[in-house]
Amino acid sequence: MLTQLRRSAIFCVVCLVLFGLVFPLAGVGVSQLFFKHQADGSVTANGSTLIGQDWSQTKCPGHLAGSCVFQGRPDALGPYSDTGKYKGDSPVGHPGDNPLVANGVAGGSGATNLGPRSALLKTNTSALIAYWKARGVTPTSDLVTTSGSGLDPDITPQDAYAEIPMVSRATGISASRLHALVDQQAQGMQLGFLGSPYVNVLQLNEALAKLAPA
Repeated sequence: MLTQLRRSAIFCVVCLVLFGLVFPLAGVGVSQLFFKHQADGSVTANGSTLIGQDWSQTKCPGHLAGSCVFQGRPDALGPYSDTGKYKGDSPVGHPGDNPLVANGVAGGSGATNLGPRSALLKTNTSALIAYWKARGVTPTSDLVTTSGSGLDPDITPQDAYAEIPMVSRATGISASRLHALVDQQAQGMQLGFLGSPYVNVLQLNEALAKLAPA
């Protein structure tokens, strides 16, 4: 009996060391060696490419806020922003759905759970349409509906094309150059058949910042 207990104890210690220490450290080592950028959260100087950000408050001298950059889906926009006249409406109770800490405020995410028959959803969508129309944008369906996760960092190329008139007017960069920029930043379907083409909004805006008005 003591022999069996000894063997069991030794086995537990071996498993603890192997699976609780060696295996995790090996995983961290491999990820840092071969996928360091991804393992560190795909973080750039302006945020993470994996998490959608609220670009609507970007200051654009002489133009409406947020009009000089491309914006993502409205996970933290208008009725979902918890700012101004929409104070208290955000499902997460603070501006934006970014779970990272920004300006000393910890973030979070949350879905609205509003169904297709919801009068509030219709009101919120109408408010978002008005938001885009005020900036000269004819919005796509994605630009007036939130993503399932509330954290979507990507938009479709068609969404980005729809925002070009707004960005062009606010930055002085021609529409043709912006169209080419979107095409340059567009990514195809994963593995050639999964999902749909997309554009990462953070990377698009970082590339936009490098363009000078013609």
